[in-house]
Amino acid sequence: MAKQIVSIGLSLTAAGDVLFRCPPDPVSQAQIRRIRPRGRWQQRQGGWVFPFEAAWQLTHHFGERFPIDPALQQWLDQVRCPLPPLPAHRELIAAADLQQPLSDGRQLLAHQRAGVRWLLARRGAVLADEMGLGKTLTALAAARALLRCSATRLLVVAPVGLHDHWRREALGLQLSPELLSWARLPQEPPDGGCVLVVDEAHFAQNSQAKRTQALLRLARHPRMRAVWLLTGTPLKNGRPVQLLPLLMAIGHPLARDRLAYETLFCNGHWRQSGPRMVWDCQGASRLDELQRLLRPQLLHRRKRDCLDLPPKLRRFHAVVLKPEAQHQFDRALQQRLDAYRKRAAAGLVRSDAERLALLTALRQLSSFHKLTALQQLLDQLQASGDPVVVFSGFRGPLLQLHRLRGGELLTGLVDPTERLQRLQRFQQGDSNLLLATYGVAGLGLGLQRASQVILLERPWTPGDAEQAEDRCHRFGTRRTVECHWLQLGGADALVDGLILSKSERIEVVLGRQRRQLRRQGLARMLDELLQN
Repeated sequence: MAKQIVSIGLSLTAAGDVLFRCPPDPVSQAQIRRIRPRGRWQQRQGGWVFPFEAAWQLTHHFGERFPIDPALQQWLDQVRCPLPPLPAHRELIAAADLQQPLSDGRQLLAHQRAGVRWLLARRGAVLADEMGLGKTLTALAAARALLRCSATRLLVVAPVGLHDHWRREALGLQLSPELLSWARLPQEPPDGGCVLVVDEAHFAQNSQAKRTQALLRLARHPRMRAVWLLTGTPLKNGRPVQLLPLLMAIGHPLARDRLAYETLFCNGHWRQSGPRMVWDCQGASRLDELQRLLRPQLLHRRKRDCLDLPPKLRRFHAVVLKPEAQHQFDRALQQRLDAYRKRAAAGLVRSDAERLALLTALRQLSSFHKLTALQQLLDQLQASGDPVVVFSGFRGPLLQLHRLRGGELLTGLVDPTERLQRLQRFQQGDSNLLLATYGVAGLGLGLQRASQVILLERPWTPGDAEQAEDRCHRFGTRRTVECHWLQLGGADALVDGLILSKSERIEVVLGRQRRQLRRQGLARMLDELLQN
């Protein structure tokens, strides 16, 4: 097989970085190491990858010796011919008309007006208010001010299921944004200046994912006047490395040197993995310092500080199986484990993932075995006529519960149009029970009618659990929201413990508390669970 020839020169990557390929001569390598911001050698790309801010130094040192890709040259030309400057901040605030009612009669709340002023003072920002504080309306009101003061187009990236919500909110401000889905992001924005608003920005927390790279390329384009990211869970899993793509998208100074960021705040270090060394940056360190450096471009506010809402309470319900049910549970678990070991012996699955496979089987089986306790809890809650929302990560128990209790069922297998009709029936009072998976109803929906939420089991990340609960605890809630966590055995205790410990770490980064935290690793916790 002929060896593939890698073209040399400067080009753009899928994420809007600069890729430099050159022969490994000593002079070029010495010059590369003097470039700032620093680059990183990428074996897969066959070259050095630098932030776009290093493009000028790269072209100065290497532009005459190596070719420049046309796409990169176009970006450089656009930087040399910048857009006309925007008016001063006070003029943008005046154009926002914050005291004027919207066309549908609504009035911006005090915290939304403050959010608009904060956004208009920044060309790159993360609006990380808790769910239910109206981030959509805040971002649209700020974008309207920019559109009034410049020849600018409004681009909104959002999950397809939320496009109708964005259209309705934009109509109140007489805006017509260009809606983009996460699955189909263009490489280049429309001609002229653009404001980019990204909803559910935590979708871009994996820097290796294609959608993250597509968003970064779009956000870094020289024609972007402002990039505002919206997310109620900027740090879903408690790992600072997840913040890095968001910081790259808004041009935060911390993101210019990835190696320094991962070393300082992600406990980045080399470790032995089998026969080779690997870079591990999944930890957390110096969280107080990270919070201080994030504060200028990340705004996080809590509902209790902005709205006069009833409280949200969590109640934990221990589920104990009868001897016969426990025997069935143990037998089913052993069958799952035997089946995994046979597949591992046949080379069909990884042989070193038995602990995680066992934990997944525990969670799936326990969700079914908790249905009896769940129905008893439903009887208590529905006796007073309260609407109830039940969340689960698995379709199977929800389907079985739907056959037993009826109600409105929302899963990924339900057609979006039918899904909307079922949601409307619940919201209008035609049904008092909503059964939903986290992936479908845990995102973007307002379920303020319900004050009782049951989490059959919890997802891995605290952000997903909180998103689900806050579908009911948001603006418009009139009663105390009670969130019921059903807990059966060690698997639930392990996952819930992870959620609570990750939540504490997240609170340090977002500025809610000032203490460092330590917790056991997942592998050690799984070993203790197996021993028990």
